[in-house]
Amino acid sequence: MASVPAHSLRVSDIKDPNVLFERYSTEEIRAVERKIRGEIEQKKEELRQMVGERYRDLIDAADTIGEMRQCSESVVRSIQDMDRYCQQLKQSRNPLQSLSKLEDQKQSKEKFYSIASQIKLLLEIPERIWSAMECSQYLQATQLYLLCCHLHRQLHLDGGSPHYSPVLSRFPILVRQVAAAGHFRSTILLDSKSVLRGRAVSDQAIAEALVSTMLLEGSSPRQALADFLLARKASIQQLLNQPQHGAGIKAQVCSLVELLVTTLYQAYAVFYLPPEGGRGVDPGLSCGLLFTTLENVTSTTSTTKGQKVLHGEGSAGSWFKYLPPSVTDFQPVLRTLAQPIQRDQLRDTLQQWIDTCKEDIRGGVSSLLVYVKSLKALAAIRDAVWELLSSESISLHWSAVCLRLLEKPLCLWDDLLQQLFLQRLQAITQEGMEGISSSSRQLLSSALRDLEAQSQSGVFGRGAQYESDVAAFLWTESQGDLPSDAAWVSVSQRGPQLYPQVKSSLSMKTQALTPCIQSFCSALDTKLKVKLEDLQHYLPPEPAVKDQPESTPAPATPSFNRFTDSSAVEEALREHCLACVRDILSSVRSELTGLQADPVGSGRMSSTLFMARLCQSLGELCPSLRQCVLGQQGGTVDAAGRGTPRQGKKLGKGGAVKGVELSPAQAKWAGLKEELLACSMEAYRIWSSAVSKALLGSFTGSLHAGSAGSVLATATHWEEQEIQEEAESGNTIMSKIHLPVQPSWYVQSLLFQLCLEVNRVGGHALPKVTLLELLRGCMDQVLTEYEKLTQRSERKDAAPPITQNRALQLLFDLRFLSATLGSRLEEGKSSRSQQDPRIQEICDLLEGHIDPFDLDVFTPHLNSNLNRLTQRTAVLLGLLTGTEKQFVPRSSSVGSQEPYNILPLASSQIRFGLLPLSMTNSRKAKSTSRATDITKPLMAPSSTPAPEDTFRPGNLFRQLANQDEEPAGPSLFKLGWLSGMAK
Repeated sequence: MASVPAHSLRVSDIKDPNVLFERYSTEEIRAVERKIRGEIEQKKEELRQMVGERYRDLIDAADTIGEMRQCSESVVRSIQDMDRYCQQLKQSRNPLQSLSKLEDQKQSKEKFYSIASQIKLLLEIPERIWSAMECSQYLQATQLYLLCCHLHRQLHLDGGSPHYSPVLSRFPILVRQVAAAGHFRSTILLDSKSVLRGRAVSDQAIAEALVSTMLLEGSSPRQALADFLLARKASIQQLLNQPQHGAGIKAQVCSLVELLVTTLYQAYAVFYLPPEGGRGVDPGLSCGLLFTTLENVTSTTSTTKGQKVLHGEGSAGSWFKYLPPSVTDFQPVLRTLAQPIQRDQLRDTLQQWIDTCKEDIRGGVSSLLVYVKSLKALAAIRDAVWELLSSESISLHWSAVCLRLLEKPLCLWDDLLQQLFLQRLQAITQEGMEGISSSSRQLLSSALRDLEAQSQSGVFGRGAQYESDVAAFLWTESQGDLPSDAAWVSVSQRGPQLYPQVKSSLSMKTQALTPCIQSFCSALDTKLKVKLEDLQHYLPPEPAVKDQPESTPAPATPSFNRFTDSSAVEEALREHCLACVRDILSSVRSELTGLQADPVGSGRMSSTLFMARLCQSLGELCPSLRQCVLGQQGGTVDAAGRGTPRQGKKLGKGGAVKGVELSPAQAKWAGLKEELLACSMEAYRIWSSAVSKALLGSFTGSLHAGSAGSVLATATHWEEQEIQEEAESGNTIMSKIHLPVQPSWYVQSLLFQLCLEVNRVGGHALPKVTLLELLRGCMDQVLTEYEKLTQRSERKDAAPPITQNRALQLLFDLRFLSATLGSRLEEGKSSRSQQDPRIQEICDLLEGHIDPFDLDVFTPHLNSNLNRLTQRTAVLLGLLTGTEKQFVPRSSSVGSQEPYNILPLASSQIRFGLLPLSMTNSRKAKSTSRATDITKPLMAPSSTPAPEDTFRPGNLFRQLANQDEEPAGPSLFKLGWLSGMAK
């Protein structure tokens, strides 16, 4: 278009006016416009001339047509007049001959009318067939089709017939009708088989569709049964192959079950014939419809005259009376004899069909249930199936039908669906628990990384600060320390069922459960609670309150018990929950393995304690975990199974009362708590080992000081005491001695740092086993260092040498360490348990550096100083000295005045155990009757023993070890009152 000049441009070349403005200038476009307007005016003028010239021709043609019509009418009238005149002439000529001819004409006319009526009926049959098919009356359509075929044979319209009639040549329209009638057979067969696949089709419609198929195909009843079952199997496949849309799965499963049930009911109604005599027939059920319908359609006997195809068509028109009897009395005929199906054949065929459908349904329903993501939806599908099978229309005669058809009962839920639903439930539970395990492991790793990172950077968040210093969490007041109703609701009134809801912050503090532990356990408990609530939809509901109306009334005759697999459901949840917790424990153990290699560092020690407390409190702070494992008996677990592991007892042994057998669920719960306790104890063991190594470092350096100045730098003040001695002349003289009254500074520092470390991590909540292991580890390392010191002092080149004064201080230090660190270690032993032989050996070696005469003089005063020091430091080092040996009664000497003050304790446990109270009379009487000073074994020997026993090195400590100690009464220096107050 761009190469065409504007003056040569044609109108047909212009496709888009916008292109003109792109190709040409304004003047050229105006020239094109003038050209087009000129052509338009020219065309208008040509149109006017053409209309004016052709108008005369049109008027002439109309006149010619009118003249032709008048001429034709006059010719027709003339011919009719001629025919009438000829008839009159013939009648007036021969009347007898005309009578015979009239008779012949009448017969030929009747024959003509018969053929014409048959042709008329033949032309109307296609419309009647289509009308019957539109009304789903396929048996009537089949009868009309067979009548059409009969008319074809009557009129010799079949192309291969030897008696070919010239009717086709006179009525060419019949050629097309004969060809169209051939398609009815396939159409009726196709629609009849589609009726067999329908789910909401009556029994009579199924019977009529099967009879139609038998008449068209000439099949037997057994073949009709096979066609019916194949159609239903195709319908099942169609249902299984429908697209899935979430909520539509319930409808699909219910449709499958309904189709199976309907198939058996219709097989009974259509094919089953009762035995002779009619016994065993339920009046509410119909049977043998196939044979009844066949008899009505095809019977020709006089007693049971079948229904004619054209029955009731007499008023269709005046032509109907000319139809021959062979047409009006037509009835279809079955090619083969319709033998009834034997009961054994019917049973075997149906059983084989059920077995085949079971395999298809198992695979199809399994693939459908993959799209069900929650147990609530799964339970909704199960309940829908239960309601369907329990409905009165299905369950009323189901047992009778199954016994007559299959000779055995059939439960579709138990045989077909229950295992599929159980497998899907296990898969959903496994996926949920794996997700909980994965998120918990990620949360654990994140918490440990944050603890270590904040410890390295020195900038602590509130949670990390509480993990590294539990004491700060314990002594920080918060608004939720006590429940809001603590002032008027006692602990006994709260009840165990409210236990998870009334946990106060103070109760958490008494157990040293930091916010990080609480948040982790709360997150895990929330996720488990969601899974548990989801599972409750699949389990039997709890007994409803009498006043509360039932939400869904139960059917009167349920077809099956939908809760028979409740135990398997709870077992699946239990196993997957145990696997989830064990997966978390494996992650904890792997973290502990990495920390065990290098546990030094505040961040690593905080991480170790975090995992220890987490495993220790997981069973208590996650009530949903306990309910997942124990199932419906989770709320009835006795209080003995809820004990915390801080008493050092294994939960498996303390979780049940003696003489009561544990159920498998309780045994698994006890085993899980033992695993949690073992993992917690392992983490505490790593922490105690790291703490003891870290604290003994400075102690070792000070103990093995290589110079006299270093020894003096750690020395403490000695007390000057006056003693009376008898001179050789018999006179009494006064002398002064100096004895240690305090341990060395590095010993005090060790004990104080150890006590600080224990208090920093919440020592009151530490398991007793862990605390004993910590003290034992420290004591073992202390003894090892003292052994090294004594062994080195025996060498001649030892520097500095152990003098008598240093030996006294070392002996005092060792006995004080033994009295402090060893008191808890002796709590679990009998009163006659022997001390560690290493302590005796070290004491023997140290006493070897002291003059025996001086040792005999120093012994009672040294014992008194040690007893007094132990009592003074009992409160300061309370967590290290134990609960039963913190204080001792007053001296047994009546009327003696003690030089120091202690806090006497009451004999009974009261709420405020830390208040100083006067002792009871019974306590005083008991105290005065027996001497229980811890220094009694260290008192000076009497004059009766042999000299070799009195002055033997180590005699002082041996007397201490071999003394039968009094078992002390219960101490009030326990924190049980604090936890009791906080609940």
